Amino acid sequence: MRRFATLYSALDATTSTNDKLDALIAYFSGAEPEDAAWASYFLAGGKPRQSVPTRVLTECARERAGLPQWLFDESYQAVGDLAETIAHVLPPASRESELGLAQWVEQRLLTLRGSEPDHVRERLIAYWDELNWSERFLLTKLIGGGFRVGVSRQLVVRALAQVAGIDHKRIAQRIVGWTHSRKAPSAAGYLRLIAPAAVGDDLDTPQASDVGLPYPFFLAHPLQSEPATLGPIADWIVEWKWDGIRAQLVKRAGRVWIWSRGEDLVTERFPELAEIGAALPDGTVIDGEILAWERGAGAPLPFARLQPRIARKSLTRKVLSESPAAMVAYDLLEADARDLRMEPLAIRRARLDTLAESLPRTVAVDLRVSPVVVAADWSAITRLREESRARGVEGLMLKQRISMYGVGRTKASGTWWKWKIDPYSVDAVLLYAQPGHGRRASLFTDYTFAVWDEADGVRTLVPFAKAYSGLTDEEIRRVDAIVRKTTIEKFGPVRSVTPTLVFEIGFEGIQASSRHKSGVAVRFPRMLRWRTDKSVEDADTLEMLKGLLKPVAGGGRRV
Repeated sequence: MRRFATLYSALDATTSTNDKLDALIAYFSGAEPEDAAWASYFLAGGKPRQSVPTRVLTECARERAGLPQWLFDESYQAVGDLAETIAHVLPPASRESELGLAQWVEQRLLTLRGSEPDHVRERLIAYWDELNWSERFLLTKLIGGGFRVGVSRQLVVRALAQVAGIDHKRIAQRIVGWTHSRKAPSAAGYLRLIAPAAVGDDLDTPQASDVGLPYPFFLAHPLQSEPATLGPIADWIVEWKWDGIRAQLVKRAGRVWIWSRGEDLVTERFPELAEIGAALPDGTVIDGEILAWERGAGAPLPFARLQPRIARKSLTRKVLSESPAAMVAYDLLEADARDLRMEPLAIRRARLDTLAESLPRTVAVDLRVSPVVVAADWSAITRLREESRARGVEGLMLKQRISMYGVGRTKASGTWWKWKIDPYSVDAVLLYAQPGHGRRASLFTDYTFAVWDEADGVRTLVPFAKAYSGLTDEEIRRVDAIVRKTTIEKFGPVRSVTPTLVFEIGFEGIQASSRHKSGVAVRFPRMLRWRTDKSVEDADTLEMLKGLLKPVAGGGRRV
């Protein structure tokens, strides 16, 4: 536990990719396999379930620290992070623990879930009394289900590849499914993950127990220049960039699995897509996008119409009716149980078209092959891109005809570019702020923004979006100081502030929403720049924001 806590602190203390990579390599080089298994699970994106309710955690820590409720609450508001607050207020440990990470997780954390409250309190106090500050902080994060750390999955893959002495693409292939919640990490699994390539290529093919696993996703690079710099248009396949859930549909051994890019198994969320899989030949893997799309409609529905399929615990007839799903396929990764990823994209696309044509008409309605955008030159492609919002898409995808299907975001196997349309933007006023997480837990970094509502001749600020990305560290420190000086009220960790700051807020799309006071919901909001040249009175209006709503084919409104 101590070694993993030290690693967590080191990762949280730096923004340097090289420093993080060195820390990961040092940890995995000396960790026991069972500890490394759980560490790689958490670092690669595994989501620990909450073992103890937040209320119980708070009460137990406050009682152990001997603090009145008001003082603990004030401490929490000052710190902004519950785990950090608890680590600060607890008395020093009376003993030390030599247990490893795996023992802590399997023998202690996992046994807390569902236990009687008195047993939980007794165990928590005993556990905290064995740990130093950083270990307590980490333990509380894991218990509360709030573990987050600033490393990418790809960085973990690179570190494991260096420790194992094998190509990182092999690790990327093997780690698929590693963070799936239904499969607990193990020492044996970790040793298989980092086994030398000389042991045999069978390590990189699905085993009997892993037959339903997808392939690592191939990711596109954002295109920052004009496409004319890419060479002849004839060398490229151009498609629309769909706004949905990236997924792979896997049909093997007579069964169907649907995996999201985040390695969540979502088969049960999309029964109509599972029916598509049932009609596919065994040994088929399709890469594509899950969209909300009504049968017969010329364009997909807003992404928000798809969200109930993920968020709801049960799929009622109403949800299935209001959020119809279809899959837009754009690549064939496996056919007749043969891996096609090393074949050129042009050949894979041709095989995908042939497969789609062979399916029954009733199935083909919900499995659409992403159409190729045909144009004489790049200038024509540029003009077509301007139609993206009217078509309900985010822009264009540009894929080399000769490209293989690589692992992650790489150009070694050929290049895919995503050429997204410029975001919508409005000038908005910062109205609320709350602390961030990790190394930013002591700074106000998460903000709520508002625009002017001029209904009935009265101007009031109405919140419409939350954002936390887009500012430099220096700008965040400046905003933090202003938030502290202009605070009006405190609501737990949230502060309302005197409106003084204006920011340009960018977002990908906008949807009418009855759940929000503003009447709209925006997609992927972020801060584009701090408008120090504008006063609060110059911020945009709700009328202007709603003016961005446009009707699209298939019902509903979106941009």
